[in-house]
Amino acid sequence: MDINISDKWISIECAAEYLDVSQDTIRNWIRKNNGIPAHRIGKLWKFKLSELDEWVKSGKSAHAEGERK
Repeated sequence: MDINISDKWISIECAAEYLDVSQDTIRNWIRKNNGIPAHRIGKLWKFKLSELDEWVKSGKSAHAEGERK
């Protein structure tokens, strides 16, 4: 079975490490609905690397950063 690593589901912890931000930042982006591509699976938030890459490339992540106060 050949699985593309960018289609793998990852946790908040892994997403934070991948994006080089804190887990609290990820949670704040989810809570403020800043467009981060997060999916709720049961009680857990999960992410796909390919969707995070696209979100960053689109420039939408810069808007999420700028909304911190």
